[in-house]
Amino acid sequence: MDRKVRVRFAPSPTGPLHIGGVRTALYNYLFARRHGGDMILRIEDTDSQRFVPGAEEYINEALAWLGIKIDEGVREGGAYGPYKQSERRDIYRTHVKQLLDAGKAYIAFDTPAELEAARAATPNFQYDASTRLQMRNSLSLPAGEVEALMAAGTPYVVRFLIEPGRDVEVNDLLRGKVTINSSILDDKVLYKSADDLPTYHLANIVDDHLMEVTHVIRGEEWLPSAPLHVLLYEAFGWADTRPDFVHLPLLLKPDGKGKLSKRDGDRLGFPVFPLEWHDPKSGAISSGYREAGYLPEAVINFLALLGWNPGDDTEIMNMEELISKFSFDHCSRSGAKFAYEKGRWFNHEYLQKAPDAEVAELFKPVLRAHGVNPDDFTDEYITRAVSLVKGRINFVADLWEQARFFFKAPETYAEKDIRKRWKEDTPAILTELIGVLEGLPSFKSAEAEPPVLAWVAEKGYHLGNVMNAFRLTLVGECKGPHIFDITELIGIDETVSRIRRGIEAIQIPPAQ
Repeated sequence: MDRKVRVRFAPSPTGPLHIGGVRTALYNYLFARRHGGDMILRIEDTDSQRFVPGAEEYINEALAWLGIKIDEGVREGGAYGPYKQSERRDIYRTHVKQLLDAGKAYIAFDTPAELEAARAATPNFQYDASTRLQMRNSLSLPAGEVEALMAAGTPYVVRFLIEPGRDVEVNDLLRGKVTINSSILDDKVLYKSADDLPTYHLANIVDDHLMEVTHVIRGEEWLPSAPLHVLLYEAFGWADTRPDFVHLPLLLKPDGKGKLSKRDGDRLGFPVFPLEWHDPKSGAISSGYREAGYLPEAVINFLALLGWNPGDDTEIMNMEELISKFSFDHCSRSGAKFAYEKGRWFNHEYLQKAPDAEVAELFKPVLRAHGVNPDDFTDEYITRAVSLVKGRINFVADLWEQARFFFKAPETYAEKDIRKRWKEDTPAILTELIGVLEGLPSFKSAEAEPPVLAWVAEKGYHLGNVMNAFRLTLVGECKGPHIFDITELIGIDETVSRIRRGIEAIQIPPAQ
């Protein structure tokens, strides 16, 4: 590559960042880092009617959480700013004038009502070479009338003049050569006087050129716009520096057909946004991967493999490994079904790899949410509790169900386990067990277990009933990690206290 690779992710601040947009940002980032290039975050806020407060901050926070590092942007600054399109009005005005002066664009005064009437009168109406002279624009109106309308402040738009009958070639690194005849293109609006801002099509081309973007990596929904953008590059005289295109396939519904939507997530129980989103207008709250308990590394790994593979069967890859392997040679051209269950698997795998102390820190907010003050326990205690049950969880939130008995003594006891394991002589046996436990020289798991098992054998007690009744008093049900690991962590005093409470509280239910 002759030029330094420069890519841009250019979301609009019209709401939360969709997970499909996150994948686009990720592929931009992986490609840039793979080639030693730069990642630009550009905020495309030219559609003032759809601007949503808080959306820009959400985008920045989401990318930061995911570990997608931005080299240039609104927050980071850079030599090619401003990086927010609403702050680049003077730049766009200059380029609009350039096209008008060169006869590559024209001014149109058609009102919404006039456009609607034209659509009603002509099936499949398109504002192009076959219809433009029938409309109210600087090509069809006398120059004096155009000047008078402009002087009167009449609202207008600037349209790109597209000549029909030309085959426009778009070279896509993923899809190869795509050829579209210019006759099917309409004279797109490039600028609106009403808000003194360009449309996406003009701003996108001008910014990509001035910011020296070398590769435009975006969703396939923008593929129909690519021929127009090729023509705009030529109109400005920038054909030699036009970036390469990559149009990524869509993320599809997990079931059925069509593009992944928020409704799919609501229906099947998974997030479609990286972070929780609070709609400032409706007050509605949409779930996010972060708040659902996903680790950012797991989300990144999961998304990377939706439409790309490393060329082998490797699945678990951190960001550096993804960067070293990433290539569009292994990207799919067809849409990828959003296999959300695989995302849960990735999260499980990453939780198992994560240090216990790190997961323990993530567990602290969960403890608070259940009325437990983590400050009442040492970090070592919480970390050890996590280590004993971590293998059973997919999400940090699952730790409460698996480990709550380490932090709260049971207040109820599972009836099915009582019926199976609690016998008439159980209270007497457990009272005897208390004496055995209190007489142990060490309460460490490996040292406490043998003498207790020897006592059970010597007495001829039923091992399963004794140990499960013991567990029932500690946990509230017959589940959990190794029982002597539990007793070592909670200690002799708490162990004895729970046995005594269980003896007093547990009653054999009437026969069914």
